[in-house]
Amino acid sequence: MKKYQVVGIGNAVVDVITRAEDSFLDHMGIEKGIMQLVERERAEVLYGAMDDRVQAPGGSVANTLAGLGNLGLRTAFIGRVKDDALGRFYAQAMADDGTDFVNAPVAGDELPTSRSMIFVSPDGERSMNTYLGISSEVGPDDVSEDVAGEAEIVFLEGYLFDKDKGKDAFVKTARTCRAAGGKAGISLSDPFCVDRHRDDFLTLIENELDFVIGNEAEIRGLFGNDDLESDLAAVAAICPIVVCTRSGDGVSIIRDGQRTDVPVQKTVPVDATGAGDQFAAGFLYGLVTGADMDAAGRMGCAAAAEVISHMGPRPEVSLPELFKTNGLI
Repeated sequence: MKKYQVVGIGNAVVDVITRAEDSFLDHMGIEKGIMQLVERERAEVLYGAMDDRVQAPGGSVANTLAGLGNLGLRTAFIGRVKDDALGRFYAQAMADDGTDFVNAPVAGDELPTSRSMIFVSPDGERSMNTYLGISSEVGPDDVSEDVAGEAEIVFLEGYLFDKDKGKDAFVKTARTCRAAGGKAGISLSDPFCVDRHRDDFLTLIENELDFVIGNEAEIRGLFGNDDLESDLAAVAAICPIVVCTRSGDGVSIIRDGQRTDVPVQKTVPVDATGAGDQFAAGFLYGLVTGADMDAAGRMGCAAAAEVISHMGPRPEVSLPELFKTNGLI
């Protein structure tokens, strides 16, 4: 038995969340509904403008691991924080959620722990302004073969592709896991991320990975055929499992050429933060436990529906109990 069922590698980001009207976003020059990278000075301005802040450990893959921990899986996280107040908070919060934070906070680094200022509009859309700080410096030296080799699944966060050392860390993590009999996959993270690194993403997916998870815009961005069905087929031709979340239109999964479409019930979110992250948690739980693709997709949808029903990117109820209530386990 492997020590870990899922190991994630990604940005270790403290989420700072508040509600904001659209007029406030316009006034502050915040583009609604997307993730923007900001510099340190801009981050300090936005942080100071936030009222009634809610602080929580975040980062896309880290949020997914929190959901998997809620589901009772053995998990670990590969990432970087500074040995400062936010970094110590983050490492302890991950441990409290049942995930091994395998890299100790770094002492003496000039870059601070990363943080993301998230403004939630009345319609539930989240506008993320992220200062990456030290988390973007993750590289192959941060990847312990004892961790990646002891994982049934490793899950990679596309945002880390913005630096070459992040790409190298992904390749090392995926190869180490697969050489030991595990599976490797990625969350594409953001359509702009796909646009920036399309060729490298395709090389990684085709040569190093067993599954890819993305939303419609991200999947379409990989090949750019201007037709979702063509783009899905193209990705499925180079990767054994492709998962495409389509918001209120459901989820499409292709595994070894077999298509599964999972419907969803449309709801207005309280806060859409973490919807994709918790979908990934539910889906990966199904993958680890041997569920078929329909059941795994429904698990993902149930976990996503829970997280958009409240503020914050992590589940607030027992997901096992929720899955039992929905007849999924």
